[in-house]
Amino acid sequence: MNRIRKSARKQAIVLVLDGAGVGELPDSADYGDSGSNTLGNLSRKLNGFYLPNLEKLGLGCIIKIDGISDSIKPIASYGKMQPKSKAKDSTTGHWELMGLLSDLVPPLYPNGFPPEIIEPFEKSIGRKILGNVPASGTEIIDRLGREHMATGRPIVYTSADSVFQIAAHKNIIPLDELYRICMIARRILSGKHAVLRVIARPFIGEPGNFVRTYERKDFGIPLPGKTILDVLSESGYDVITIGKIDYIFTGRGITEVIHTEGNIDGMTRTIERFKKGFNGLAFINLIDFDMLWGHRNDCEGFYKGLQDVDSWLPEMIELMGDEVPFLITADHGCDPTTPSTDHSREYVPILAYSPTFFKGVNLGVRETFSDVAQTLCEYFELENQNFGRSFLGE
Repeated sequence: MNRIRKSARKQAIVLVLDGAGVGELPDSADYGDSGSNTLGNLSRKLNGFYLPNLEKLGLGCIIKIDGISDSIKPIASYGKMQPKSKAKDSTTGHWELMGLLSDLVPPLYPNGFPPEIIEPFEKSIGRKILGNVPASGTEIIDRLGREHMATGRPIVYTSADSVFQIAAHKNIIPLDELYRICMIARRILSGKHAVLRVIARPFIGEPGNFVRTYERKDFGIPLPGKTILDVLSESGYDVITIGKIDYIFTGRGITEVIHTEGNIDGMTRTIERFKKGFNGLAFINLIDFDMLWGHRNDCEGFYKGLQDVDSWLPEMIELMGDEVPFLITADHGCDPTTPSTDHSREYVPILAYSPTFFKGVNLGVRETFSDVAQTLCEYFELENQNFGRSFLGE
């Protein structure tokens, strides 16, 4: 399709704090997540947050968060959103934020992958594997990393999400080879075994001191429908992704990709890219909340990450001016205070800032994450896609 050039410049920003949920959903028990409340539980465990800029936006008006006022007049509109998709992973969370509601029930492997997957995979890559169990990514490389280095066998593991993860030391299996065997796994994992993501997990270091690198790469599945990213790019707008987002959407509807090395780099690159100017959407994922802290039950790290975002916000808000919608949300929960190291099925926050469009209104409980996509649709004056219910006029 030919891209239609838009004459008037418009900009919007969607920022995903990966894993920053705000309380268990009514069906959370079905997912083993009763009592999960990532931001609420964390604030209580740490005896209160100090996040003055997120407080001004209205974070404390969404749910009870110790240390954050719920009685101020916030400068942003605020609320929380529940997913319609029946999952609690990054893929379906991001898809739904951008308007793609899927009834896909992705395959899960709580007992590891069956021989019909592992045997052809080993044959195709010419190596036996280690692991083949659900595990935390840091725990399994600590446990099997020495044997991996001695044998050259890649470490395969999964989690409560629909993922096939392959970990390898960069000195044992170089990056290009790791990516190649992930592509082999992606081809094998089809049909009833079509996991949402095959993930390359490179690491470095020595036994007892292994460190995962930011050279991970996700190999997703084709999107089963249209997103606001498609509509924007087809209409001539820029769609810039910062972080891992292009992997989740397999590059579709995206005009510019900026990969990052963690939250600080992501925030820095967002400022740099905004200063250069663009006409369209900047869609940012800050992955460390999930990858470094949520999955490792690192409460202090998670809070320090929130403080970093809080300190960054004034510069970003000043740079945007009055007319750029700035939407802050999440894709699922990842409560570091619970025994589980997996994602948690939770509501996600929505903070919508723009002095022109959003006036400190309580947006309530949204029925779908896709209200974000419909709001963008209305703001960019695109043909109605019926993604959800826009809150632009509220």
